[in-house]
Amino acid sequence: MLPPDNHVHSEFSWDTGPWASMVEACERAVRVGLPAVAFTEHLDFTVWAAEDRATRDGIVDRHPAHQQPIDVEAYAASIAECRDRFPELRVVSGVEAGEPHLFAGSIAAHLAAAPVDRVLGSLHSLTDGDRLVGVSRMLTASGADATMRRYLGEMAQMVRDSDVFEVLAHVDFPRRYWPGGSNRYAEQPFEAEYREVFRALAETGRALEVNTTSPLASVELVRWFRDEGGSAVSFGSDAHTPTAVGQRFDLAVDVVEAAGFRPGRDRFDFWRR
Repeated sequence: MLPPDNHVHSEFSWDTGPWASMVEACERAVRVGLPAVAFTEHLDFTVWAAEDRATRDGIVDRHPAHQQPIDVEAYAASIAECRDRFPELRVVSGVEAGEPHLFAGSIAAHLAAAPVDRVLGSLHSLTDGDRLVGVSRMLTASGADATMRRYLGEMAQMVRDSDVFEVLAHVDFPRRYWPGGSNRYAEQPFEAEYREVFRALAETGRALEVNTTSPLASVELVRWFRDEGGSAVSFGSDAHTPTAVGQRFDLAVDVVEAAGFRPGRDRFDFWRR
């Protein structure tokens, strides 16, 4: 049995479209033998609350700024439909909260109005003056190595400052956009920065995601997490189309097993050390 796919986007994420059908994603999950799928739609902000750290820090806008709110009523109706249509599949509601340490008030307000089962935490942007800028745009402007070190340092701070999320998504998101191709990215030069993130995550008992849209984490990287006290691993395809649900999970399982983690208490659980 493959593990659950705990990171899937449907038509309710701002960066997808009608082709990202939740129903078709569930059909795919059943077909490939997943026990569960979590629809963790992007929760990002272009306008933020007075109590958010982004406001206190003087951040006035973001680039790009085409993020849109989740249609929570339509999303909830689709979750209910999928739970009814696919009783053999556990359908989990969720959000992927972007930069949660900067938007604690806005995230809390959203979750109070529209509670979900699972919250992922992610970092897609860094500050540039008084703006938030997508990290992929900063790799060439600020230098790839310097940006990566800054990114991992900010992620460690995010983990320490926000307790709203249960799973840390795509720990090294910028490697997807590495200058010259993601195959030129090497984990080893950033070991100290990774370990700082992993220590912060382990101290709170939260799970590290092995993301199968990103270039797949090495066994060594997952072992660094285990070495720092990490106890739980989550698998996420980061699918934005139904055909990507559960992608490369066979390889991800091999990596996680080789790093010393095993299936958890039941087939819906995170993998544990």
